[in-house]
Amino acid sequence: MHQSHIVFIFGILGNIASFVCFLAPLPTFYRVCKKKSTEGFQAIPYVAALFSAMLWIFYAYVKTGAILLITINAFGCMIETIYLAIFITYCPKKLRMSTLRMIFLVNFGGCCAIVLLIHLLAKGDGRIKILGWICVVFSTSVFAAPLSIIKVVIRTKSVEFLPFPLSLLLTISAVMWLLYGVTLKDIYISLPNIVGLTFGTIQMILYALYRKNKPVKDQKLPEHEGDINNEEKQEEMNPQNRDIEIGVKKEEKQEEKPNIEQDETELNNNKNNDTGERVNCEV
Repeated sequence: MHQSHIVFIFGILGNIASFVCFLAPLPTFYRVCKKKSTEGFQAIPYVAALFSAMLWIFYAYVKTGAILLITINAFGCMIETIYLAIFITYCPKKLRMSTLRMIFLVNFGGCCAIVLLIHLLAKGDGRIKILGWICVVFSTSVFAAPLSIIKVVIRTKSVEFLPFPLSLLLTISAVMWLLYGVTLKDIYISLPNIVGLTFGTIQMILYALYRKNKPVKDQKLPEHEGDINNEEKQEEMNPQNRDIEIGVKKEEKQEEKPNIEQDETELNNNKNNDTGERVNCEV
């Protein structure tokens, strides 16, 4: 098989995987539209995704011959713009203004600045190198975003906070684009996807290790250990208060005993009535 055919196959597979990843937030925005509220969601991931897609389109345009990068990132620009439009429609007024400001500064101002600098400061292959390293740095920082989720999973020893289907899709996407970059001999496409594959593999391993563990609900996380220690110290410093609290609890228990006895007699009566009714039914 010719090398160009292999590049095309990996590019198509990468497009399919990335297409599904771009559609992953659809349930979230369906809920936003249904409730007409952003419910505390942040626009930063979608602004970053839009900026990344715009950068890769510009890189593919300057490099030439990477049409499959343009197709998927053009779709990414479209879907991320729709997400941001929905977010701006239903978010609070203050957040709406800050989001619009961020979009203007990052997506419009940032991209315009990069385009001008690339055309003014570099020529020929120099443009590809500078733009390629900009794409590598930004994409690597985006791929490093799951670090916070990995930290939570390790701390809680629970995969409750790890969206396995999305993690698997992102890992598959990283593999496809890594192979695309390797076969195309493009280091700028390969490098960020090596990082993506690494973090994706770590998430898969963590899921395999902790998938049988029960979700953390009533247990206090390690970040609250300081509060627990403070409470214990206060009890040690004020033993008299502790004794008073114990005495009060004993009095409350003594007062509750007659009520409990009355409740038990009533429950017994009810049980007897129930059993009587069942016997009559059976007969």
